[in-house]
Amino acid sequence: MTSFPTLDPELAAAVTMLPKVTFADLPAARANFESLIGTMLADLSFDGVTLRELSAPGIDDDPEVAIRFFTPAAATGPIPVLLWIHGGGFAIGTAESTDPFCVEVARELGFAVANVEYRLAPETPFPGPVNDCYAALTYIHAHAEELGIDPSRIAVGGQSAGGGLAAGTVLKARDEGVVPVAFQLLEIPELDDRLTTVSMTNFVDTPLWNRPNAILSWQYYLGESYSGPEDPNVSIYAAPARATDLRGLPPTYLCTMELDPLRDEGIEYALRLLQAGVSVELHSFPGTFHGSGLVTTAEVTKRSSAEAFSALQRGLRALSPVS
Repeated sequence: MTSFPTLDPELAAAVTMLPKVTFADLPAARANFESLIGTMLADLSFDGVTLRELSAPGIDDDPEVAIRFFTPAAATGPIPVLLWIHGGGFAIGTAESTDPFCVEVARELGFAVANVEYRLAPETPFPGPVNDCYAALTYIHAHAEELGIDPSRIAVGGQSAGGGLAAGTVLKARDEGVVPVAFQLLEIPELDDRLTTVSMTNFVDTPLWNRPNAILSWQYYLGESYSGPEDPNVSIYAAPARATDLRGLPPTYLCTMELDPLRDEGIEYALRLLQAGVSVELHSFPGTFHGSGLVTTAEVTKRSSAEAFSALQRGLRALSPVS
């Protein structure tokens, strides 16, 4: 692997212990991911948090969408809710893999979290995954009273491909005009199939995620009809960076990592949101790489996590976290 002089020393020490993710061998990538996540979930405590399994009707003839719904055990009155979408390059991962994050949001912020089990590519290409996320969003909004959530304080968020799905879901929500999304939380989002930014061009050998993986990720997600970056038929709900009108979107927190192929498309999306009159908080964390948050003991990881939680708390107008 290439040497990266600006890589954070704490992260550099852990890089060799992280799994190699190669989308050219998708079954192996899925198996490696599941092994890693299994270790992370082994000792997860759900103390103070209630987990329910919900099922939302799919759009049109789509199957039902499973939702892992977390609430603080002591919740009273309508509480804010985060619709959360896991990452994995559109092709790997599970909702359960982000249970630790969901538990922490419910426990520390006192919010509900609706964690979406969307269908994966290439078995289910676009629009299937984003339709699943939108179906989950409309379900929790329509059932807000029985779920104990505040329909005026719904955030949509995700990480990596989940961040791209979140951005696409929010664009669809704006255009459909049914669910008023109050905030979006886009962490290291995958937004642009055209792959032309400086970071995407240069980072061909970065840890966990790189240009070769990104190319295959978009091919899997956009399906057999996709003709490549020049394809004029790519939907803005699939690749939100292609949207020409970002007006009317909710306040946004967006973060990127320095040594991440997705860095520049995230920063550019944030700038375009600002230029469209959307309130944006943008953080680019130095010395980091895509997925470096797996190294939970690193100080920069702790800082990025704290920043995201603080932004979510402010974005959903929660005055203080649960003690």
